[in-house]
Amino acid sequence: MTRPLIVLTGPTAVGKTRLSIQLAKQTHADIISADSMQVYRGMDIGTAKIKPEETEGVRHYLINEIDPSEEFHVVRFQELALRYMEEIYAAGRIPLIAGGTGFYIQSVLYRINFTENDADRTYRSWLTELAAGHGAAFLHDMLRKVDPASAEAIHENNIKRVIRALEYYKQTGEPISRHNEEQRRNASPYRFAYFVLNENREQLYERINRRVDQMLSDGLVEEVASLKGRGLTPDMVSMQGLGYKQILAYLDGRMTLAGAVDAIKKETRHFAKRQLTWFKREQDVIWINKNDYDYDEDRMLEAMLSILREKGIIPQKKA
Repeated sequence: MTRPLIVLTGPTAVGKTRLSIQLAKQTHADIISADSMQVYRGMDIGTAKIKPEETEGVRHYLINEIDPSEEFHVVRFQELALRYMEEIYAAGRIPLIAGGTGFYIQSVLYRINFTENDADRTYRSWLTELAAGHGAAFLHDMLRKVDPASAEAIHENNIKRVIRALEYYKQTGEPISRHNEEQRRNASPYRFAYFVLNENREQLYERINRRVDQMLSDGLVEEVASLKGRGLTPDMVSMQGLGYKQILAYLDGRMTLAGAVDAIKKETRHFAKRQLTWFKREQDVIWINKNDYDYDEDRMLEAMLSILREKGIIPQKKA
């Protein structure tokens, strides 16, 4: 019999963290974070990282595990997540993948094969030089011409992912988006429920704006200044994250603080829109629209538990 797996995702700032804790407690699950930034140690405020006292005793994996000087990507996520899932199953519990990075979730749910051909370092160096000389948008346009789907999914500032997609096309003659789509059509080896938490777009954007203001009040500028003082630079993957990139630009004198804050809000709203576009393309998702439940978390939770029972992921209620 296939093993059970629960997924709870949704756009940034929608309220996944608190609901995931309650869901984990009700299903005897441990949480694996599918967040590309909360994995970094010392990056707490800008990632809206869960605080130890907020976990309510639920074990979390892939939080505070990687130094910000290291690169974290989907291949490494998949490797670590699968390892932790085995630990969770061995303990007789259920893994609950919670977070908003859709590609990370997909990589585990459908066991995407990321076997790569030998990298052409000369080509990679040339692409890196192109980005440095002509800008990220120039490289992104190159990708759009050969792989429009990947260009749509990858932000132009994520230069390393753009380069990887261009490398894959050069090595195979095939868009990496097509490869990933084929992998996604594979049957999942799990008995799963894939929940997407969502709410009205206008209210979501208001939540994003309030969250950014709260991050500033909590000391985001000081956090980024501390990271900069440790030698972290704008070209590192960790420092390209939303909030960190803009505040670093402010600290370097390339942007005013007001301009940085406005840019964070705007880019975070765009990010949420891209996340929703991704989830709408996924198969077998179960939308949990908060307005359908009058924003009552207890009702949302009970609906999710009912679905999990129907799918045989958790036991039926005892009579």
